[in-house]
Amino acid sequence: MGVDIAKAAIKAGHKVIATGRNPERVDKALGEHDNLLVVKLDISNISDAEAAVKAGIARFGSIDVLVNNAANFNAGYFEELSMEDIETQLSTSLFGPMKVTKAVLPVMRKQRSGHIVTISSTAGLVGYTFCSAYAASKFGIEGWMESLQSEVEQFGITTTIVNPGFFRTELLTEESTKYSENTIEDYDEGRKQQLQFWKGANGQQSGDPAKLAQALLTIIDQKNPPRRFLAGADAVDTAQQVVATLQEQTNAYRELSSTLAFENV
Repeated sequence: MGVDIAKAAIKAGHKVIATGRNPERVDKALGEHDNLLVVKLDISNISDAEAAVKAGIARFGSIDVLVNNAANFNAGYFEELSMEDIETQLSTSLFGPMKVTKAVLPVMRKQRSGHIVTISSTAGLVGYTFCSAYAASKFGIEGWMESLQSEVEQFGITTTIVNPGFFRTELLTEESTKYSENTIEDYDEGRKQQLQFWKGANGQQSGDPAKLAQALLTIIDQKNPPRRFLAGADAVDTAQQVVATLQEQTNAYRELSSTLAFENV
């Protein structure tokens, strides 16, 4: 997805700072362009993030839009996931975007302008079996970004959460997905079915990352960009179901929920 976003931005005439753990791979994927700067960035390393921002400012003078896109997928039943699996998931998908944003915010605050776009997931709206660690990182993205908006809007900085459905990216490839190596017999049958589903979904997702990249450019170019963008018809369906379920849960115990205040003395 990151490659598609970068290509679309370059084609549209934007100046792009493209980052990755392996700059050579980024160079190969994007080619050479006058408006492109490729910088090494391990998002788990705040020093890398600060250096990337410094290099971008030196080359282009400002940073107007940040797209937080890095992610991985540590899949498995929660009880079978090791704490290392869980911490790795959070380090990449939650703490990584936080570190990059921390490095960029002083620039945007000084400019009194900027737009922070962070890729979440439908797994940031609802939990899925086999996705407890991944969903935890994405639910974290949601709370962080919603809170951040209220803090930085005074400086002319806006934020957008993007909730993609299933897009044909590298997320489910062997390079980006790690399945829990621990096994508990009670989960054997379910695990077999889950592995079959997730491995079978790789390369079959309905969403086109190139179209999502174009949609993001449309959003970024708006004077008042949305605080949330649901990407894909499946994401829209998921969000509508979440709204309906939350309304049902609200109504089910409304009376009991309303009886919990201190009695007037």
